[in-house]
Amino acid sequence: MSRRGVARELNGAELPVHGEIRNRERTGVLRDRTRHTGRFRYQVTLPQDTDEEHVTADLTDGVLTVKVPKAEQAKPRGIEITG
Repeated sequence: MSRRGVARELNGAELPVHGEIRNRERTGVLRDRTRHTGRFRYQVTLPQDTDEEHVTADLTDGVLTVKVPKAEQAKPRGIEITG
């Protein structure tokens, strides 16, 4: 199987991912009868506290990894207690 995924646009809080899963020639054990092929589309709604400017995506060995960092103001911070 060969996957080609695309996540090129971020529409507000919506992150669409679309691509195509293709069969590739394999020798040995035949297992692709249970594997889906063809085009796919997936859409996820991101939380409100994300840093949309620093979203990254990487496709390595057929695995799409999308990293969505939290916005700076959403990260917890320590508060000094004086007294």
